[in-house]
Amino acid sequence: MEHLQDLYKQKRSLELNWEQEHLNEGRYTLDMVNIDHKIREIINHIKLAETQEDLKASKISEAAPQVSVAT
Repeated sequence: MEHLQDLYKQKRSLELNWEQEHLNEGRYTLDMVNIDHKIREIINHIKLAETQEDLKASKISEAAPQVSVAT
């Protein structure tokens, strides 16, 4: 879970860097292109981490013992 939060923080930091670059230059620059690529990579990592957490949660719920009451 911490890993996922770190990824969100990294993404937000990159977005702020992108905005700052845009404010400084007033146009779309090569640095902004690089930041965009990094943001896409982070988003892919976020999707992967979320999928892994969902999978882990579903495995835990499936592994719960089945109780049946015999009458």
